[in-house]
Amino acid sequence: MKKNSTANFIKVLAFFLAVVLQGKAQTKSIILGRPTNQSVTASVLFDQPVEFYLEYGDHPNLFDHTTPTMNNVVNRPDEVDIQGLTSNTKYYYRLRHRPGTTGPFSFSPQYTFRTQRAPGSKFRFNVEADEHLYDKKGVRNMYKVTLANQAKDSADFMLSLGDIFGDDHTPLETTSADMDALHKDYLQYLTEVCHSMPFYVCLGNHEGETGYYLNQTPPNNIAVYGTNSRKYYYPNPFPNSFYTGNTTNEPYGIGLPENYYAWTWGDALFVVLDVYRDCSINDKPQNWDWTLGFTQYSWLKTTLQNSNAKFKFVFAHHTRGQGRGGIKTAKGCEWGGYSGANNTNYQFDTYRPGWGLPIHQLMKSTGVNIFFQGHDHLYAKETLDSLVYQEVPMPADSTYEIGMLANADAYTDVTLGGTGHLRVTVEENCVTVDFVRAYLPQDTVGGLHQNGEIAYSYTVGPCTQTAVTDKITAESSIALYPNPAENFVNLTVRKPSDQDQKFELVDLQGQIRKTQILPSGSTDCRFDVVHLPKGVYAVRWLDGNESVRVKMLVIK
Repeated sequence: MKKNSTANFIKVLAFFLAVVLQGKAQTKSIILGRPTNQSVTASVLFDQPVEFYLEYGDHPNLFDHTTPTMNNVVNRPDEVDIQGLTSNTKYYYRLRHRPGTTGPFSFSPQYTFRTQRAPGSKFRFNVEADEHLYDKKGVRNMYKVTLANQAKDSADFMLSLGDIFGDDHTPLETTSADMDALHKDYLQYLTEVCHSMPFYVCLGNHEGETGYYLNQTPPNNIAVYGTNSRKYYYPNPFPNSFYTGNTTNEPYGIGLPENYYAWTWGDALFVVLDVYRDCSINDKPQNWDWTLGFTQYSWLKTTLQNSNAKFKFVFAHHTRGQGRGGIKTAKGCEWGGYSGANNTNYQFDTYRPGWGLPIHQLMKSTGVNIFFQGHDHLYAKETLDSLVYQEVPMPADSTYEIGMLANADAYTDVTLGGTGHLRVTVEENCVTVDFVRAYLPQDTVGGLHQNGEIAYSYTVGPCTQTAVTDKITAESSIALYPNPAENFVNLTVRKPSDQDQKFELVDLQGQIRKTQILPSGSTDCRFDVVHLPKGVYAVRWLDGNESVRVKMLVIK
């Protein structure tokens, strides 16, 4: 009996270990990148030795093509190019893999991607910025919520505008192994969505890939470490028949740095800038010391002038790399051409002889619609010469107010706190930009906030009314003033109702602090707020079968 029990135990243990090992072999990441009209690249990483391939097709669950079978090296990503595709097509694929080289192949869930959209096609893309998971600003559970919201958007791709990986806070102490770990750390999050939403990297200041750091005891510096780690894990575009970009081969194993690039998708031109690599004077160049460099500037000029796209979008971590604000910094130095505290002395031709136009004027003259930037950690929207300057909020700020508290005064128009991403919908004749807010579950208790709510939406071009969300339409049907309020707030509805309407003033915990009944046929009422503590509140009412909320601020 004892002998049989021992044998059975060994069998059970062997089975258990086999299950565990197989489960560990399935620990993987898939990051899509470089989508074109005929191809896409998948960066695949396993933490166990496996044999794998991708199978794909243009119909759900019908995989009539495969990539060559590969044997991995543990924890080393393999770039798999899926080629020979048809443009303007949705593809379905899955990963087949097995431990070692024997036994049946397991398979992943079915994933998707799209090749280049045709002109006239409607599509979406997402933008996030300043993840900051490497320091206290970024909260991992918060970032997971934002990514889960993005997964619902069916976006063709996602751009991050930098300060993703870090970390330049200790430039002399950070090692190559540190940089490798910082870049690898994001795989566990991005693989949850970027298996079906190709990922583009736009460099921020905290990536450390600056011209200044490149020159510090090369190749032993954070710029070389960071560039090689980024390229190792994330397939960013390089110049070919589909993408244009930086053609300069760099030493120390870098090759093409894949740091700035452009491509056309549907009716839109996308241009991603690197506002740091040509800045070598110091680690934080100011004023005219900051530059794109003539090579990148010339490429930008040619790219914009040669494009006939209906819509043009330019992306960078920030105008001039440093400072705060949008149009405030856009008027000065290489970006706007002016010098002085009030940007009144035009000196572009003096400091950049033979270049032609400052960056803002170049974008304006070539029809750029929106310039997207990060760095300031809030949502902000401004317009200068009909060109929108769009600040992108953080996706991982669990306080929802880091940027508002620190940097809102650098902006002159719309500023909003909150965490989330931008969802951009491109149609044949218009563009819609939505700020999709993300909330942790505990911060939606009481009903004041809803994860995935649209905090702000605007359009470029003659969009139809259906492009505006129900939330925005509902808020436009009521006016609160003054807002912020100190003693009282007036409420006006756009259309009177044939029934009495109940309005409630609720606090952040969802507690009802005031109630007003608006009689049928009336359009106005007033809330007394003089005895309420200062803070954020919401007016809530039932509009048909939908509970609608409008935020307000009480000040003292």
